Amino acid sequence: MHQGSRITAVGHYQPARVLTNEDLAGMVDTSDEWIRSRAGIRTRRIAGPDEPVDELAGHAAAKALASAGLTPADVDMVVVATSTAIDRSPNTAARVAARLGMPGPAALDLNVVCAGFTHALATADHAVRAGSSSRALVIGADKMSEVTDWTDRTTCVLVGDGAGAAVVEACAPGEEPGIGPVLWGSVPEMGNAVRIEGTPPRFAQEGQSVYRWATTRLPAIARQACERSGLDPADLAAIVLHQANLRIIEPLAAKIGAPHAVVARDVVESGNTSAASIPLALSKLVERGEITTGDPVLLFGFGGNLSYAGQVVRCP
Repeated sequence: MHQGSRITAVGHYQPARVLTNEDLAGMVDTSDEWIRSRAGIRTRRIAGPDEPVDELAGHAAAKALASAGLTPADVDMVVVATSTAIDRSPNTAARVAARLGMPGPAALDLNVVCAGFTHALATADHAVRAGSSSRALVIGADKMSEVTDWTDRTTCVLVGDGAGAAVVEACAPGEEPGIGPVLWGSVPEMGNAVRIEGTPPRFAQEGQSVYRWATTRLPAIARQACERSGLDPADLAAIVLHQANLRIIEPLAAKIGAPHAVVARDVVESGNTSAASIPLALSKLVERGEITTGDPVLLFGFGGNLSYAGQVVRCP
C-alpha cells in the first residue's frame, strides 16, 4: 500500500487558431462588450477539423512528460477526462497511448464533463494509493467547438478547445502526499442544467441555474475540500476553479476565504474548455512562475451532470 501520490509535472496545449469576440460579432448577433460583461471572455482557441481531441490530449501529455524528464514507457496508467470524444472505441486514452508509443498502460476515459479533470486526478491518486499504478498520466481534453451550435449566441461565445496534463507519481516512503483527499458529489435532479445531447451532439445549458448553484452552494463545498486536507483556506497559494465564466469564478473564489491566493482567470483568453480548463490554467500558472514548488493549490471542478470534485494539491 502506497502512502499517497503527488503531481510531478504539468503541461498544456491549445490549437493555433484564435477566435476573438470581434470575430464572433461577425457570426452572430453579439459584441465584445456584451461577451466581456457577461462572461469575461476575450478570446478562445479553436481546433481545426483535422485536430481530434486525442491529438490535443497527446500534445499536452508529451509536454508534461518532457517537463518531468520521463519517457512514455515510464507511465503505467493513462486517464483522460473528456466529454467530446466522437468515437466510443478505441477510447481517447488508448489513442493517446498509441500516439506516444506507450508499451501497455491501463487506458481509461472518464466523462464528468467540466468536473472531469479533478475526478480523473482523484482516480489516479486512488490507483497509486492502492498500489495498482506507480506513475499515471492524467489529462483533461475537450474540443467544445465540435459540439457547439455556432448560430446560438448564448453558448457559442463561451467555448474553446484545449488540453492540460499532469504526471502523478507515488510518494516516497515517509513523504507527505501531494494530492489531498477528494471531495466529490453531484446534484442529479439538476443534471439537465448542462447538456451535450442529441445527434449530432450539441452543448446547451440553463445559465442562470448554473450561476446560482455555483455561487451559492459551491463555496462551502470548496472550503470542505480544504478541510479534508487539513488546510485553512486562508493558507492557499492559488485557487484553480473550472474556467466556466469570470462572473462565476470571481464570486466563488472570494467566498472560499483565501484573500492572498492567486486566482486563475485563464477563461479570459481560453474560454470554457470543459475538462481541459483546470489543468490548462494550472499549467500556465506554473509556467509563468505565479506559483512555486510545494505551494498548496485548490483545484475545484464543477458543471456538467451538476457534478463537482475538488482537492488540494502541492504545486509541482
